[in-house]
Amino acid sequence: MHDPTETAGLRDYPLARRGVLMTGLISGFTLATQRVEAQAIHTDTGGLDAGEAQIPTNDGKLPAYFARPARKGTFPVVLVNEEIFGVHEYIKDVCRRLAKAGFFAVATEYYARIGDLSKMTDPQQIVRDVISKTPDGQYMADLDSTAAWALDNGGSATRVGVLGFCRGGRQTWLYAAHSPHLKAAVALYGPLGGTPSPIQPLTALDVADKIKCPLLGLYGGQDAGIPVDQVRQAEAKARAAHEIVEIVIYPDALHGFHADYRPSYRQADAEDAWNRALAWFRRFGVTPAG
Repeated sequence: MHDPTETAGLRDYPLARRGVLMTGLISGFTLATQRVEAQAIHTDTGGLDAGEAQIPTNDGKLPAYFARPARKGTFPVVLVNEEIFGVHEYIKDVCRRLAKAGFFAVATEYYARIGDLSKMTDPQQIVRDVISKTPDGQYMADLDSTAAWALDNGGSATRVGVLGFCRGGRQTWLYAAHSPHLKAAVALYGPLGGTPSPIQPLTALDVADKIKCPLLGLYGGQDAGIPVDQVRQAEAKARAAHEIVEIVIYPDALHGFHADYRPSYRQADAEDAWNRALAWFRRFGVTPAG
């Protein structure tokens, strides 16, 4: 069944997709917006090492995009969890923004085993045929593999965080409950509910009291797919278990308010959310040197 959370803030127009997964990442934009729009933010690669990589996993390699400062050093790692639409220009730009702030960011195409997102044009099809068929256990293992790759390529083993958007925000909650090595997590409008399945047995709400690191949740008050009451329920559950969690609700924001290529983008809320995310990482030890 299609989860409306995944496509909130979009328009039902044909998607523009290019690229090949498994061997490479999507080039350009991949969503049905009012048109294939330019991003509000363009981050260059000046002073960065950035590009595509292949992440070794337990059954082959997955394509990924990374960005880190070009100078010598060991850098704090931020694992970036994509939306459902692939590691396209917006996700790559997020990695470069993080690298400009001193982090080693890497975004893996976690759905590449199941389907080639570059050839899919219907968001509901993506959810039905790819997202719903991706086991959470495999996704968690792939995040572990991505972290291991980052540590082998200049990342700090003691300064690892995770950041996710939309469906990737859900995966951020799950990974915060899975990994004992995380210092901090930030979930932007990550769905908390849903219908469990044998390969996706737990919702984010189910694991809210099991997170192993401080988690910041950034949500839209007008998000039709994620009720504010449900967000507060997750917050209360985590705090009752003495976990560190902070929830920020942007009263007028829709789902996808940080995605600067979507009609739902809200600049002021997006900028505030970004600053809070960076501050959260630094507060809890995912801290760039200098």
